[in-house]
This record gives sequence, structure tokens and C-alpha cells, in this order.
Amino acid sequence: MTGTAPQTLDTDRRHDADVHRLEVAHLDHDAYAVDIRGHHLQVDQPTEAGGTDTAPTPTELFAASLATCVAFYAGRYLQRHRLPRSGLRVRAEFTMATDRPARVTALRVVVVPPPDLPRQRRDALLAVASHCTVHNTLHQPPAVTVELEP
Repeated sequence: MTGTAPQTLDTDRRHDADVHRLEVAHLDHDAYAVDIRGHHLQVDQPTEAGGTDTAPTPTELFAASLATCVAFYAGRYLQRHRLPRSGLRVRAEFTMATDRPARVTALRVVVVPPPDLPRQRRDALLAVASHCTVHNTLHQPPAVTVELEP
């Protein structure tokens, strides 16, 4: 970054271990590449929205982020209690607003536990999965700033 960084970025630099960075670069049409710690993924738009449909949309990745976070927490719960994770699945669906601003108005996440999960473990599994980092963040939204580099 060049120029004088805003105060929030200076503060972030002092606590580098707490700052997680990623970079997005334009590829073609509505497709963008995302680089996260050397991992690469893409986003695009469906053809009916002007894209080439080569990858999920950013909004689909948003929902996927929640679903995978829930799955991770559920899986860790099962592992911690020495229960099999085989068969664990998470489904998600979301609804877009019909008015402005463009946004997701509802997210539904369904945890499909492994078939052999004991009945008495179901409530605890749901409680743990419901408190994943992404879900907690949606309930206590972070301060978000969008800036233009000088």
C-alpha cells in the first residue's frame, strides 16, 4: 500500500498476528481471482447476470462460508467426543432482498448429523455448530470500511 494509511490500518499492522489478509484481482468479464494464504479460488456471476458462470458468486461464497464454518464446528464436536464424522453434511440456502440495497435477507443452515449420532448428543452438536465464528460474526457484525487506495 502506498501513501499514508488510515489509522485503522496502522493499528492493524501493530497486531499483525490478528490481521488476516487476502487479495482479489480481476480476471475477465465478471470473474475475479481470490488469493488467500496461497490458496486460489474464483468468483463470477451467472450468465443471466452478465457473467460467464465459471465459479460461484461472492454471495454464494458468503453462504458457503457460513455453512462450512458450521460444518467445521460440528465436525470438531464429533471428533472431540470420539464420534464418527462420516455422513456429516451441512446444507444452506439463502434469500436475496427484492428491494434495495442488494443484500441477503435470510440464511438457513441445516446440519445433517452422521446417521449413528446418539440422540442425547444432538442438542449439544447443534449448540456447538450454531456458535461458529462466521455465525457469531453475523450476530455481532464487525466494523466494515471500504476505501480507495490513494
